[in-house]
Amino acid sequence: MPDAVVVGAGPNGLAAAIELARAGRSVLVLERAGVVGGGTRTAELTLPGFRHDVCSAIHPLAAGSPFLRSLALHRFGLELLEPPVQAAHPLDDGSAVAVHRSVDQTAAGLGIDAAAYASLIGPLAREWDALAEIVLGPPRLPRHPALAARFGLSGLQPADVLARRVFGGERARALLAGMAAHSIQPLSAPGTAAFGLVLLALAHATGWPVARGGSAAIASALRACLEALGGELETGREVRSLRDLPPARAVLFDLTPRQLLSICGPGDLPSSYRRALARFRYGPGAFKLDYALSGPVPWQAAECRAAGTVHLGGTLAEISASEAAVAAGRHPERPYVLVAQPAVIDPSRAPGGGHTLWAYCHVPNGSSADMTAAIEAQIERFAPGFADLVLARAARGPAQLEADNPNYVGGDINAGAATLRQTLARPVVRLNPYATPNRAVFVCSASTPPGGGVHGMCGYHAARAALRTVLR
Repeated sequence: MPDAVVVGAGPNGLAAAIELARAGRSVLVLERAGVVGGGTRTAELTLPGFRHDVCSAIHPLAAGSPFLRSLALHRFGLELLEPPVQAAHPLDDGSAVAVHRSVDQTAAGLGIDAAAYASLIGPLAREWDALAEIVLGPPRLPRHPALAARFGLSGLQPADVLARRVFGGERARALLAGMAAHSIQPLSAPGTAAFGLVLLALAHATGWPVARGGSAAIASALRACLEALGGELETGREVRSLRDLPPARAVLFDLTPRQLLSICGPGDLPSSYRRALARFRYGPGAFKLDYALSGPVPWQAAECRAAGTVHLGGTLAEISASEAAVAAGRHPERPYVLVAQPAVIDPSRAPGGGHTLWAYCHVPNGSSADMTAAIEAQIERFAPGFADLVLARAARGPAQLEADNPNYVGGDINAGAATLRQTLARPVVRLNPYATPNRAVFVCSASTPPGGGVHGMCGYHAARAALRTVLR
């Protein structure tokens, strides 16, 4: 009998299992799919030899995660490659804002807002290790109250308010908007500024790398780490109820509330907790395109040609309008588009000098709309001639994303709306968000703090909660 069973082998499930195994507990991981990884998988989605990241592609949170860094995953073959430019944000005048590892170099490209940018982001980047304890941990009294106050005063604001209050020029405002829109929330929502601040701090503190060979390398390294610690893992094992599991002292679910409710019946969890889980809100979905290209994207701005990530959306006003439309259940004509081009730094992604491109936009949850034309119009806007390079494309809307990974309910790749309330209290309001009223059942998915992203911290914190209680 294992001490613990972990259901789901995404980054958080694997992280939970590793932390339990590091503490000397026996662990069995069960994964319904034929491969591990969840959001960190890589496949030939278009043409033979073109390796595309199925979901996550750029990994600032993996580089900045205290838990993942403690594992020294390079011992298990993981190599994170940093592009020459961490991220770029093109504008209609043919220029682009470039985010470099250097705060000063980045600030120099912001004109009148150079000093304001350095003052806002510089301290957060320099103190990333301390900031990580605040933003990647469960809600608690901070060990660094001055830093927490500095971050909170800006981060709790709506991103559009902070951008207009701190910056006088459009370049810096657009940059912050593109970063904050990773929240998949309207930029008028409280707390959206925090997403932009964290991502910019990470760009300077640890970079925005890609994994050599694809994001699946992260999952492979985590699996190898687990197995080196004596943990066991089985794929192709779908769990439909607690009765499908072998006896164990603890069960940790790398699943969202919807799947947890279907597995744990009324006799497993009390009705009050089940009602609270049922109130959990899922956010907007994603519409994703993967491209096999004959060569690099012909961006007008040179900074974009050297960037691993490119944010397409123009001005603060345009990005804000796009995200507001999605939140209102509409499909924007000019969507905010996130682009990843890993072949800029990793030529192993495509054969014969080819490139892969990963792009997605936000859509209402469960949308069936085809956003291909709208996404490609945004790419062509900043890279005329892009269409001539397309060898093949693969489109995946919310239904396909959810079929591939049931945690992406309605295409929500964050496993739950990142509202301020749900960021601080997910999946329910509870002193220990990872524990449930069933002493043996824990939640370790991105539906717990700190939320979405490839950082493993949800799994780590859930494992620590189990070790403090049933696995002492």
